[in-house]
Amino acid sequence: MTLDPGTRLGHYEVLSSLGAGGMGEVYRAKDTKLGREVAIKLLLEEVSADPERLARFEREARVLASLNHNNIASLHAFERDGDTNFLVMELMEGETLADRIKRGPIPVEESLPLFLQIAEGLEVARENASSPPTEACRLIRRTTTHSARSPGLNSSSKAQGGRRWEILPEG
Repeated sequence: MTLDPGTRLGHYEVLSSLGAGGMGEVYRAKDTKLGREVAIKLLLEEVSADPERLARFEREARVLASLNHNNIASLHAFERDGDTNFLVMELMEGETLADRIKRGPIPVEESLPLFLQIAEGLEVARENASSPPTEACRLIRRTTTHSARSPGLNSSSKAQGGRRWEILPEG
């Protein structure tokens, strides 16, 4: 199910598409109750019809809800609107790692701080995840476009231009 800008899911209004994967589509949306922008991960219709995949989506929500770290996107809610299941998450602005890689090799001085932050997020996810080892955590979405040489870049600061990552279970 592709959502057009202006479509409403509960009190969320879709603004634009951010991308799609094997289990769902991700949209930029406005939380009309709190007046903030969020990311909505919508479970694909064909996945919603499969009880096993729906259960995996629900496990993803529980895993994300159990995590609290600056390098991991926060889960705000797991919602259902009619037959549509979706996660509401912190909106992570910036260039994706995939897009950064497409631009060419990442210099060591940029890649070391970047991958240290990824490792820190993964470590927290593995320590706190209740999912079995077969659902090893993987990194999927966003990093800011700030230079790795920016002053104050570190994994523990949202406000100082640090890179942030979204960690989700495999799937």
